[in-house]
Amino acid sequence: MGLLPVDRMRVMTATTKTYHLQLRKIFPVIIVLISLSLIGTIYVQYNWLLTMEAEKQHEFKSKLVKSMGEVANSLMEQKSTLPTLKTFRNKPGLTWPSEQFRLELMKPPTIAQKFTEFEVQEKLQKAFDNQEGLKGIKFEFAITANVNLMHYELKSANFLNLWQDTVNNLQLVYYFQPESGSDLENLVPEEVMMVVVPNVKKLVLKQMRWMIIGAIFFTIVIILAFYVTVAALIRQKKMSEIKNDFINNMTHEFKTPLATISLAVDALRNEKVLQDRQKMEYFSGIIKEENKRMNKHVETILQAAVMDRQELQLAKRPVHMHELLNDIIDDYTLRLQEKQGSAELQLNARRDLVEADPVHFRNLFSNLIDNAVKYSNDNLFIRITTHSTNKNLVVRVEDNGIGMSKETVRRIFEKFYRAHTGNIHNVKGFGLGLSYVKTMVDAHHGKIKVDSTLGRGSVFTLEFPLLKETAVDPEMA
Repeated sequence: MGLLPVDRMRVMTATTKTYHLQLRKIFPVIIVLISLSLIGTIYVQYNWLLTMEAEKQHEFKSKLVKSMGEVANSLMEQKSTLPTLKTFRNKPGLTWPSEQFRLELMKPPTIAQKFTEFEVQEKLQKAFDNQEGLKGIKFEFAITANVNLMHYELKSANFLNLWQDTVNNLQLVYYFQPESGSDLENLVPEEVMMVVVPNVKKLVLKQMRWMIIGAIFFTIVIILAFYVTVAALIRQKKMSEIKNDFINNMTHEFKTPLATISLAVDALRNEKVLQDRQKMEYFSGIIKEENKRMNKHVETILQAAVMDRQELQLAKRPVHMHELLNDIIDDYTLRLQEKQGSAELQLNARRDLVEADPVHFRNLFSNLIDNAVKYSNDNLFIRITTHSTNKNLVVRVEDNGIGMSKETVRRIFEKFYRAHTGNIHNVKGFGLGLSYVKTMVDAHHGKIKVDSTLGRGSVFTLEFPLLKETAVDPEMA
């Protein structure tokens, strides 16, 4: 024996609740795991960049030392030739011929005696330019005797200022050494070449810029993926809650007419009712009305499904808004009387012709008025006003119902969303009415705005483009 429709809905509700509880339990675990993986990935990338920077600095330093060695060997080879008389011409305290001059002439020359500052700098720059990653770097240098490091025989203009900054600048020292076994060994005075490169960390980071950009880019991609995943989970959690409420509401909405139909059918089987035509018509009418009610619910759900698949097709034609609003208010006369309420129409628009689908347009405003009736207390008052601008027709639907909170106003057009009123069944519906309204407003190229105060009522302001053919008389605007 199969389950009754209501029993099936109860099973669906129980299944949804179980899924919702499982999702609620696993959600924090997923967030923690993703957060840990994200933090770990960022930490690994940061350490990788630090290691890469250290390796790049070591490689940078090795290239500089190699270039300095090449320059030093070249200078040592060229200075090994005997000095000329021109070398000592301007040296103070020397006269020729004299013993002191002979000793100076026989002593091997220093780098400063053989080369100028420009020549040394040119050789260093050329050597650096030949190394990959060193081309065009700025540097300062000095050459001094090892016995007295404070006495610079040769130095560039800004050397002393840069040499003192040991934090930001790279300092390199290279000792000139003649080849082992050569005639100059132990005869040449010990000299030192010192080179300082400013802002070496900045230079290294510049060489690593594509690695850093890549690391930052992929980190951002991971963060975005994390955000999208968490947002999807939160959205899924909300949808689970909303659909759970929807199934509860749907169960309630179908349960009542089914129960009523079941009772009416049982009554029709009664012998006394079968013999009384008036009672048969009465119970048959109940079955028909409840059947219409169920069909309306089914139509609402199917309509939502069509909108989800974006298969909605509008049959637009010219519609007079004032006639439509009058018809809708007439349909709600009895329901307003049940609420001891009333409606007022202030149709001030001089032009009210719009291009719309009459069925969907009627449903749009019916949903707004139905919503005002459902979410209200006794003595309900609904005011509908219209006015026209040069291009648009503005319709304002105002009520003195229970109103909405800011959170509800923000989410009022979400599908399946319903404002909580303490008891989920105290107001009937599926949470599709205002979602349908927003869809229809957008489909008719209109705009909708909601203003509401909790306990005071709500105001829906709708704006639709007027039919262009009506905008012929500027005085009517």
